[in-house]
Amino acid sequence: MSEADAGTVAKVAGNLGFKDGDLVQELGYDDDVDFMLRDSIEELIGSQMFDEDDHDVVDAVIFWWRKDDGDLVDALVDSLTTLDEGGIVWILSPKSGRDGYVPPAEIQEAAPTAGLHVTTTAGVSTDWAATRLAPRKRQ
Repeated sequence: MSEADAGTVAKVAGNLGFKDGDLVQELGYDDDVDFMLRDSIEELIGSQMFDEDDHDVVDAVIFWWRKDDGDLVDALVDSLTTLDEGGIVWILSPKSGRDGYVPPAEIQEAAPTAGLHVTTTAGVSTDWAATRLAPRKRQ
């Protein structure tokens, strides 16, 4: 990886809103994830991300999600069990044309049922797009 590529990936991780000291849980990890993005997030937060077996309260969830991973609503509801109040969920899904592509409409439909709403989307790497979900405000 060139220095320019490394700088771009670090900038993308920063644009996701992470900062030093954040606790982040990673769900859906597999051998197809973007390892440069993962490494830059861990470098930015100053620690390793928690995995699916950890039950600590976290500031954010990184969720690698592919077309055949199951029921998205159920998975999103499960991801909220360790999320601190005011925390965010980033769904990372393969971009259009890639194996496992998830249409954005599918995420937009699943989010409200899980008590979340889509706030923004962004391309975060060559193969992955990110969708930011925030919990709905309590009345």
